[in-house]
Amino acid sequence: MPDRVIPPEVEEYRDERWSRDATRLVDTVAAAERFVERVGFASCLTDSRRPGPSLYVAVCGRRDAVLPRNVQTDPETSLAWQLKDQMIRRGRVYYGKLARGRSMLIAPRMIPCFHAIWGVRRSEEPQRLSADARALLRVVRREWEIASSDLRHEARLESRVAFARGLDELQAAMLVVPSEAVYVPKFTYLWTLSVGRFPDGLRRRMRREDAVREIARCFLTGAGTTFRGELARVTGLSRAEAGRGNRALVAEGAARMLAPGVYQRVCPEGEMTAGA
Repeated sequence: MPDRVIPPEVEEYRDERWSRDATRLVDTVAAAERFVERVGFASCLTDSRRPGPSLYVAVCGRRDAVLPRNVQTDPETSLAWQLKDQMIRRGRVYYGKLARGRSMLIAPRMIPCFHAIWGVRRSEEPQRLSADARALLRVVRREWEIASSDLRHEARLESRVAFARGLDELQAAMLVVPSEAVYVPKFTYLWTLSVGRFPDGLRRRMRREDAVREIARCFLTGAGTTFRGELARVTGLSRAEAGRGNRALVAEGAARMLAPGVYQRVCPEGEMTAGA
């Protein structure tokens, strides 16, 4: 949690921006895609105990939404999961496990920013990827699209743990993404190359400092006011780098620093902002 209680006016601003009230709840795949495009990036199945926009919270339409113990029978959790699967199939929103294993949904306009920070280019793969991850990647490049069980067999990874770690590593490097969730005859993901689905975003070069600034801008636009550690916790950036991103916004006049680690968006004239 932030180091301080979030003021009511900031919470109300976030309710509107992050679809945390009943008038803005998300209940269709088209609405889910519009939600991701509006917020820029969001967690998939986190609840009110973690900061930042969340598809699950937007499906619930309330800021205090908490995942139940038995998620298998919960209709809101089920709907959020179904919408995630439909977005994966449609391929208009980037989905994958990124920094620290976070499952995130990313709008196409923000893909270059995340790739500039976490992406691994082909020339870097021998140094930055494990042998298991490289074995999986060779198979995906050869087959283009492949189910989890077939991928594990073709890569000759007997250990399920090694297979899962390798896939997580490739997702975090923004090299491989799921292209579809299949439930019959049994549940599995189909995997494909990220660049095949999002070539424009992943081939666009961007400086790291610019990418951090734009991620900070995107989060601050939705949060109104961001508190100590929030940006780092939501995105997986280090606190130092998140701070540099926020201070870059202050330098260009897009934000003001209210206290150490606390930044408020400076809105265009006539637009409402969230107070602190």
